[in-house]
Amino acid sequence: MTANEKVPFLLDLQTTSSQDEIAAIRSLYQKELQSNKVNPQTKFDYAYTLIKSGLKKDHEAGLQLLHELYKENPARRRECLYYLSIGNYKLANYVEARKFNEILLQIEPRNAQSLKLRELIDNRVRTDGLVGMAIVGGVVAAASIALAAFFGSSKKP
Repeated sequence: MTANEKVPFLLDLQTTSSQDEIAAIRSLYQKELQSNKVNPQTKFDYAYTLIKSGLKKDHEAGLQLLHELYKENPARRRECLYYLSIGNYKLANYVEARKFNEILLQIEPRNAQSLKLRELIDNRVRTDGLVGMAIVGGVVAAASIALAAFFGSSKKP
């Protein structure tokens, strides 16, 4: 993988859209929406900008637009799949992120960005799973200690 192949992927996960960027593209999108002539590129740009936002509600709105664009415009499906994966990853919807990423990898098995995203999703699922198991283990241990203390104290006169 070359440095050029890494850069777009890292930027997609690490850069954040400013509120000014979001407002500018939102204004253009709404203007086109009101005239019933939404350019697919404008819709994609708006969705992409929302996915890069730091706000959960923007990520969700961006995902909705990408779902619509995926259905409406077959030529944009590859991009939509990738950013549906990214958006779901950012929302910690790892099952959905993996689903869209795997569809893209069926189409483009050597897509470097998607292969890296697969690795990140798998690592995050593994890490979150271990954290979840540790939390459950801690709760079970605490409950066991509490029960032992309760039953131990009830036997004393």
